[in-house]
Amino acid sequence: MPSTTTETPPQQRDGVSLSHGLKQRHLSMIALGGVIGAGLFVGSGAGIAAAGPSIVLAFTLSGLLVMLVMRMLGEMSAAHPSSGSFSAHAERAMGPWAGFTAGWSFWVLLCTAVGLEGIAAANIVTGWLPGTPQWAWVALFMLVFCGANLAAVKNFGEFEFWFAALKVGAISLFLVLGGLAIAGVLPGTDAPGTANLTHFFPHGGEGLIVGLLASVFAYGGLETVTIAAAESENPVKGVASAVRTAMWRIALFYIGSMAVVITLVPWDSKDIANPDKGPYVAALDHLGIPGAGQVMKVVVLVALLSAMNANIYGSSRIAYSLVERGQGPKVLAKVSGGVPRIAVLTSSVFGFVCVLLSYWRPDDVFPWLLNMIGAVILVVWIFIAVSQLVLRRRVEREAPEKLVVRMWGFPWLTWVALAGMAAIFVLMAREEGTRVQLYSTGGMTLFLAAVGYVWQRVRARS
Repeated sequence: MPSTTTETPPQQRDGVSLSHGLKQRHLSMIALGGVIGAGLFVGSGAGIAAAGPSIVLAFTLSGLLVMLVMRMLGEMSAAHPSSGSFSAHAERAMGPWAGFTAGWSFWVLLCTAVGLEGIAAANIVTGWLPGTPQWAWVALFMLVFCGANLAAVKNFGEFEFWFAALKVGAISLFLVLGGLAIAGVLPGTDAPGTANLTHFFPHGGEGLIVGLLASVFAYGGLETVTIAAAESENPVKGVASAVRTAMWRIALFYIGSMAVVITLVPWDSKDIANPDKGPYVAALDHLGIPGAGQVMKVVVLVALLSAMNANIYGSSRIAYSLVERGQGPKVLAKVSGGVPRIAVLTSSVFGFVCVLLSYWRPDDVFPWLLNMIGAVILVVWIFIAVSQLVLRRRVEREAPEKLVVRMWGFPWLTWVALAGMAAIFVLMAREEGTRVQLYSTGGMTLFLAAVGYVWQRVRARS
């Protein structure tokens, strides 16, 4: 159902209300560093423990799916840049209810993630400074990044630029050292050959499924670059550049580093699945590099702080765009200094509430919240794919010159991507550990869709 609104398109309002303070170097580094997060540095360990060497296959399969999703999103965002990104595209393709559902579910996901990342970052710091209160560190991180996002969008860009530069440098160095060790030319190490790759499917198909699901959720966060592009100097160029380089970034940083880890370290090493270490620290320790563990912990801390910064930014812009399109409290759309400051504050407060819930109700409310957002990223991907199917035909008919980025093999590869997402939902339903997440996310999505539909009908009558 097409949108019934007659308001100015959000991408035009964004150009008037929000500043264009992000430079091309900011956007390029956000795109480059956005794929490197704590999920890769630490979370991938559980996937390796379950899938063994087949984790490379899992990351390759899910990486292909993510490439297709990013290509679809890039096509739409280059044609219609908006701080609402996929939410604005879903509204344009299917109606306000779709934009409402995709946008607010993603907002809840990002705000909750801010709290989780704050807790994880505080755990690292309290490990270095025992006796200091965890809540104080979380509060400090929240204040710093909330303040940075309140001041100006260029502050967000500068933080992310340097965070991303450090992450890219660290993982590039890891790949170089690992490659030298595998080749047997790193001093003090012997080439491992294929000794650690003999049991490719140690736990059979079930292990591969667990690894596949872990890899899918490790890719979350790539969407931020299309949200940020709306506030860049050249939104169309920025989106096009980011999407076109997505393939090699995913292949190098995710698939390449997984191949290095499982070649150097036995997949069943306890250090790999240890959340206090993770696969990268385990690999560096295996090489006997002095101080590698502490250096990598610094990198993980940076990855967590980077994610906090990006998620406060992304959640505030999604909220702003939703309200600008008449799908939320008007106060959230108030802009001063080119920044939606009320939206930034609201998103930050929600993230801090998640932290408090983890302390106050760790046995019931907090796990319930985590389960509710467990599969949101897949719901967002489905909205992206369906929106692209609809909008591609419309743009070809009405403004073909806007197709600066084109989805490969349209429409067949879009349908292949949708089939892949459906397959992941089936796999989640089969696994006991992910079934609750699937049902909880499904319940939240249906609730938001119902609210969005009612909101759409009410606005249509007024």
